[in-house]
Amino acid sequence: MTDENLQVRLASRPAGRPTAGNFTFTTEPLPVPREGQVLLRTRYLSLDPYMRGRMSDAPSYAPPVEVGGVMVGATIGEVVESRAPGLEPGDVVLAYSGWQRYGVARADMVTRLDPASGVPVTAALGVLGMPGCTAYVGLTEIGQPKPGETVVVAAASGPVGATVGQLARIFGARAVGIAGGPEKVEYVRSLGFDAALDHRSPTFTADLAAATPDGIDVYFENVGGHVWEAVFPRLNQFARVPVCGLVASYNATSLPDGPDRTPLLLGTILRKSLTVRGFIVSDFMASHQPEFLQRAAPWVRDGSLRCREDIVDGLENAPEAFIGMLEGRNFGKLLVRV
Repeated sequence: MTDENLQVRLASRPAGRPTAGNFTFTTEPLPVPREGQVLLRTRYLSLDPYMRGRMSDAPSYAPPVEVGGVMVGATIGEVVESRAPGLEPGDVVLAYSGWQRYGVARADMVTRLDPASGVPVTAALGVLGMPGCTAYVGLTEIGQPKPGETVVVAAASGPVGATVGQLARIFGARAVGIAGGPEKVEYVRSLGFDAALDHRSPTFTADLAAATPDGIDVYFENVGGHVWEAVFPRLNQFARVPVCGLVASYNATSLPDGPDRTPLLLGTILRKSLTVRGFIVSDFMASHQPEFLQRAAPWVRDGSLRCREDIVDGLENAPEAFIGMLEGRNFGKLLVRV
């Protein structure tokens, strides 16, 4: 076992698109666990869009990473030293160690995983982890699709969007997925979506109209931007819009040019009795995660619920992979194999 801990820290706050210069690498001695703690060697690091917000000090639902601090993130780690009952060296756990090779965690703050369960341990960072639970909460609590209704989801090839569409189908609704590029669109189709659309196509707005002849009852928002502009006029009376993310504007430094469309937005919400609700999955984890896992784990085992993984090797490549994710270059749940 190496006696050094490679870490990726926030060097500066990005103005617009993050760059490699916003990150810095440091090498520190291995942390030493105290009573009730475990020392973990990171196997996999999850990269997720919310991390862009944590790089900023703008008002948000979670505190920002301090300049000079280790970047935050969920991890799958192997116990290398334990000072807590119930965990032994070699155990594999879900933790929140961040962008580093080794981390110390309280034993009561990690979740032991079973590599022999028939489900890959990486699913705990994707379809059976925070992204999957996000899809489940947003769809069941806010979207509430009924059999035969039309559910549209943006970023449909990603871990949240792909899960939303598959769950919609399991619940008896029509699923229309929006992704970027022919390869991602074909993948969305392979998941059993009723229709898959390329938002980069010059005919995207017309394609969306053709795929939703009866309008849209649930729109699961992950993106914003021109996708939202195409979806908005097609929302039905009493449509529901869970707002999960707005990745198209995460790097924006100012509002877009053009007229103020707030009156149109609010007027349509009033006239169509729309439900538009933002949500943060951490507010629902305690109440909904056990139910989600109980229902979703069998679906994953029998292939009803699938999630593609995009795995990058080497912690040193995490910044470039993260920047690429914000630009849509990843294909599926983005993980770093540390």
